[in-house]
Amino acid sequence: MNFFDRLRDRIRTVDSVVSVGLDPDPSRIPDHLTEHDLPRWAFNRRIIDATHEHAAVFKPNAAFYEDPDGWRALEETIAYAHGKNVPVLLDAKRADIGNTTRQYAELLERADAVTVNPYMGRDSLQPFLADEEAGVFVLCRTSNPGGEDLQDLELASGERVYERVAALADLWNENDNVGLVVGATKPEELEELREQVPDLPFLVPGIGAQGGDAEAAVEYGLADGVGLVNSSRGIIFAGENSEDFANVSGQAAKRLKKRLNRYRDS
Repeated sequence: MNFFDRLRDRIRTVDSVVSVGLDPDPSRIPDHLTEHDLPRWAFNRRIIDATHEHAAVFKPNAAFYEDPDGWRALEETIAYAHGKNVPVLLDAKRADIGNTTRQYAELLERADAVTVNPYMGRDSLQPFLADEEAGVFVLCRTSNPGGEDLQDLELASGERVYERVAALADLWNENDNVGLVVGATKPEELEELREQVPDLPFLVPGIGAQGGDAEAAVEYGLADGVGLVNSSRGIIFAGENSEDFANVSGQAAKRLKKRLNRYRDS
């Protein structure tokens, strides 16, 4: 079974398309965890315990782990999530050429899926694409305001850059292991891209702290019932000022699952 087959089973098991982003900003970790040998791991473990029954995947962002203790925390986090039978999507946005991208692709020895940057073309992604069991989410239309600086540019063909990325990703999907990252803050673009690539699952960030459109995220983000809607800060820091922060995060994940399922079931 490849990643998307496993993800389909996970979505059915927990009745959820929620991706819980594990972005443990050290400045926001509760004080009582900062004395732990690996505070980020201690924080993540409690979040995973509280949210796993509502999570289709956990999505750690590599930016929060890129130091020696951080990589140790990430390895512990991935192993613990797998122990809860939850797949892990590493939000790394990697790509390069030659030996460098082959080295980056070794991240998939630990995680089940990864986000990649298509800017350097297919050869920069080939080691990821060649891993038939892994999931590869290609950055397409991001939710940040500056995304339009490049992604909205019109090509000589009349396509916008993000539309060309979607078309290429569809061509690269020879192993049925490719999805797209498409932000929830532009629902009309979500709709257009779904029409363009009807079979590619989307990872839809921007729900929660960024105020994205939940209904559009579900309606256009899923392909044959498979796709992911991510919330990071809106879940893991929902209880930031509470002594029972993990339980508050669990309730936030549950609420988001119910909110999204209203549109899945309609």
